[in-house]
Amino acid sequence: MSAIFAFAALRPAPEVASRVASVPYDVVSTDEARALAAGNPLSFLRVSRPEIDLPEGADPHDEAVYQLAAENFAALKDAAPLVLEETPRFYVYRLHMGAHVQTGVAACFSLDEYDRDQIRKHEKTRPDKEDDRTRHMLAIGAQTGPVFLTYQASPAIDAAVARVVTGPPLFDFTAPDDVRHVVWRVPTGEHDAIVGGFGAIPVLYIADGHHRAASAARARRAWADRGPGEWDRVLAVAFPDNQVQVLPYNRVVRDLNGQTPEQLLEALGRRAQVRDGGPATPAARGSVAMRLGARWYTVTFPATDALDVDVLEREVLAPLFGITNVRIDTRIEFVGGIRGAGALERLVASGGFAVAFSMFPVSVADLMRVADAGGIMPPKSTWFEPKLRDGLLSHLMAPPSSRGSR
Repeated sequence: MSAIFAFAALRPAPEVASRVASVPYDVVSTDEARALAAGNPLSFLRVSRPEIDLPEGADPHDEAVYQLAAENFAALKDAAPLVLEETPRFYVYRLHMGAHVQTGVAACFSLDEYDRDQIRKHEKTRPDKEDDRTRHMLAIGAQTGPVFLTYQASPAIDAAVARVVTGPPLFDFTAPDDVRHVVWRVPTGEHDAIVGGFGAIPVLYIADGHHRAASAARARRAWADRGPGEWDRVLAVAFPDNQVQVLPYNRVVRDLNGQTPEQLLEALGRRAQVRDGGPATPAARGSVAMRLGARWYTVTFPATDALDVDVLEREVLAPLFGITNVRIDTRIEFVGGIRGAGALERLVASGGFAVAFSMFPVSVADLMRVADAGGIMPPKSTWFEPKLRDGLLSHLMAPPSSRGSR
């Protein structure tokens, strides 16, 4: 079974929710975050990326940055205002992105289950990124950006959610990226149905937010001497697998490892079928679109059960480019599929990168298969869209001195 817990959310007043809500901290650079928050003193980026309020060039991991996060969080509670719910509740969070709609349950989940892999992972985490978010959580005493979970769709949970969304929403706004965010408070009369529905789910899977989850587990260990508490849980939104949308995570490489384009094509032709032309986005698994110079090439590998990202590393990146560890090699970067193939063309045309690889997206079934086997996907294998917003529903890890509702 999967344990699920209601929580007393710290949330914006509905009339300012659209101004408070921000993109996840880890999908934008400092400069991008600064631009997004410009002119908006209520942007939650001032809490999740507080270095934007410091002079350019400030070290984002200096202790002063985490202190500023706590100060900005405290100030935002008054300025927005942020409101603390009177009683623990579940929430339903729906995302609209064009024709795509997905609806999940926002709640807290068990870090005991995370530790024993009942909440399954498919990516390794980086210690430096864990350090950053752990320090951030401990500094502000809260989890402010939810982990994105998925699970095998459940008719019981679907039915409970369907009943909830017939009522008036707490939040309903469209963000600047045209994604609509709608949040409902779950009536307490539906809580048993939610708990029972998840009680029949054997395992949950982290789709996005491995570093947030790992940091929550580390923050919990840091406060272990306090005994049981809210720090034993992690904030997340769980979506059924049949509603989750996965986009590709593409790769760009800075140089050809001493080869000419002709030499690269010749070497690649000995490992795969290479065809001049073809779509900029692969039409099926087993093919990769490669941007070299001003042309697209279709690279098709022999059939295999391996993920395309694994095949690309084994057959192309390691032997032809000398990139044996994509986690640390600075010659490779990753581009989320939401940016489109045009972004890859521009990066190669700029001269900053010599070649780009446009990938076919990994499926949710692939993610679950790898996680069930205890495997790990290569870094940046999946890009989930649409993204949840930070700051809409925060989970206080330590009990506050006062409560209010609005």
